[in-house]
Amino acid sequence: MAKKGSRVLIGLTCGECDAQNYVLEKNKVNTPSSLTLKKYCSKCNKRTVHKEKKKLG
Repeated sequence: MAKKGSRVLIGLTCGECDAQNYVLEKNKVNTPSSLTLKKYCSKCNKRTVHKEKKKLG
């Protein structure tokens, strides 16, 4: 059996329009703080700051 990992699913939401655009995995041991990445938002049609909002799994 596979052992339980330290990776969790998180959602990234746009800082301007609050649309949740991305779902990705994060290692909670190596990166305990919340993520902030500059990604493309399809609703704003430009690159904006996306912040980690919610744990999904």
